[in-house]
Amino acid sequence: MSTPAVPSVPSVPSVLFVCVHNAGRSQMAAAFLTHLGRDRVLVRSAGSAPADTVNPAVVEAMREVGVDISAETPKVLTTEAVQASDVVITMGCGDACPYFPGKRYLDWQLDDPAGQGVAAVRPIRDEIERRIRGLLADLAVEPAA
Repeated sequence: MSTPAVPSVPSVPSVLFVCVHNAGRSQMAAAFLTHLGRDRVLVRSAGSAPADTVNPAVVEAMREVGVDISAETPKVLTTEAVQASDVVITMGCGDACPYFPGKRYLDWQLDDPAGQGVAAVRPIRDEIERRIRGLLADLAVEPAA
């Protein structure tokens, strides 16, 4: 007698964005991936030395494109977060990140928005959105409209 087939549950890819302070680039990247990937991607962000708050210029720049990150807070990077992620993206800040075989690691060299005004953050934000759209294509996830 054969056993009935168990329906397979599609796996949702998980992505971790890492930067030192988790107050700018990694927050924007996580917000764009959450916004565009909806529930089809599990998103985390963290920093090795998290700031107290998200950079206000970053919050304002994201608000301009309809993404509210005002309630976000910087989080500390943990080994568990890296282990639980399929893709780990460092944000060009030379951050020491635990390495685990089988994970996909990317380093996105991006200008640091720390201490910058909204006008300087906009091009960084736009480049991050472009890279997030490319990441979604790599993950075979259709971005939300």
